[in-house]
Amino acid sequence: MPLTASDWAAINPSNNSAPGTVASAATIAPTTFLTVLTGNVGIATITPPVQHAHMLALQFAGTGGVLATGNILTATASVVGQVMLLVYNPNIQKYVPVG
Repeated sequence: MPLTASDWAAINPSNNSAPGTVASAATIAPTTFLTVLTGNVGIATITPPVQHAHMLALQFAGTGGVLATGNILTATASVVGQVMLLVYNPNIQKYVPVG
C-alpha cells in the first residue's frame, strides 16, 4: 500500500524545517522526523505519527535511552547528544532501534 501525501509529509525530513523538542517520558508522540528529547527518562512507548513503516530519529539530551517494555522491540542505551534511529515495523507494531 503506497503512502498518502499527508502521511509522507508527516514523516519526510525535508518537510520539517526544525526538529521537535519533547520532554523525555515513558510515552512520547513525535511529530517530526528528528525529535530532541530533554531529561533522563527511558522511553517505553512511541505513539506512531503514521501507521505505515517509517523511521524516526531521536536525539537524547540525557541518558534515558529506550526500553523494551512498550512498543519498542529492543532496549538500547542512549549517549548524550547522539541520534538514535528507530524503524517502525507495522507487522509487529513495534519500533526497532537501528544498529
